[in-house]
Amino acid sequence: MKVAVIYGGMSSEHEVSKVSGKNVIDNLDSKKYDIYPIFMGKDASFSIKGKTVKDIVGTLKKMDVVFPVLHGLYGEDGTIQGMLEILKIPYVGCNVLSSSICMDKIYTKCILNKANINQSKYIYIKNENIYVNDEFEEIELQNDEIINLVEEKLKFPVFVKPSNSGSSVGVTKAENGPKLIEAIMNASIYDKKVLIEEAINGKEVECAVLGNEKPKASTVGEILSAEEFYSYNAKYNNKESKIKIPAGLSNEKINEIKRIAIKAFKATDCRGLARVDFFIQDKTDKVYLNEINTMPGFTQISMYPKLWSYEGLKYSELLDKLINLAIKENEE
Repeated sequence: MKVAVIYGGMSSEHEVSKVSGKNVIDNLDSKKYDIYPIFMGKDASFSIKGKTVKDIVGTLKKMDVVFPVLHGLYGEDGTIQGMLEILKIPYVGCNVLSSSICMDKIYTKCILNKANINQSKYIYIKNENIYVNDEFEEIELQNDEIINLVEEKLKFPVFVKPSNSGSSVGVTKAENGPKLIEAIMNASIYDKKVLIEEAINGKEVECAVLGNEKPKASTVGEILSAEEFYSYNAKYNNKESKIKIPAGLSNEKINEIKRIAIKAFKATDCRGLARVDFFIQDKTDKVYLNEINTMPGFTQISMYPKLWSYEGLKYSELLDKLINLAIKENEE
């Protein structure tokens, strides 16, 4: 079976994707698969083992399945999935709709609100100073009005995030008004749509989901961040950050999180795989869904493969399962 692994990409998560891609390539069984490592440059160029691929469409059409190990924009947002759909090539992971919904944090919140899944309160700001309310009406505000709105609806501190970005890129914790405006401007570098969320003090936990029509959820892993929150630096550069599997939770709480993870997976029309991230509030023990990652990290330290490894599914077996799910989805 010819398997193309696309990695790198044009997003701010290019470097993470390179590591994830290499891990996937190294763990695919070369006795089962003819592996084509396709590197995507930040300039949208494609190459295989250093040689430029001039006809990417022709190359992809020769494949039996594509594994797009691309994180963030142009990889996890439905764009490459759309190209593969047009070419009628089976691919690992979520479809165009679920990829685009889950990549956009604001629209994820809209769908999950409809599914009655508990989330942190939030404010949507567009183009740095336009408040988009619950009815999607746009109201232009001055900086002091934005600060007052946040104080009134959420209270400080808050987290400010680009709506379309991953690996905590562009995310800032703002403790006051001036820091809030600075954080909005910083997030706006990555996306014109900015999400401001209330801060939830508590455990940060993650659950892996695997499957198509009848998905299964893994146990729950806990993030032990070496920094105040799990930033890009804390995630990939700070060796003091750790993950704990299973999380230090009761079986009842783990089962509750697994149920919500599957519900969210289905509500956003996911298939193949996703990692669903949560907070468990210290004071109330209440579960808050944070976000859904449709192509989670596949590095050696990444939570998704580690959670399935804990469940007895080795990295290479997990890759086999994902490829089989992609083929099966294409046949249905």
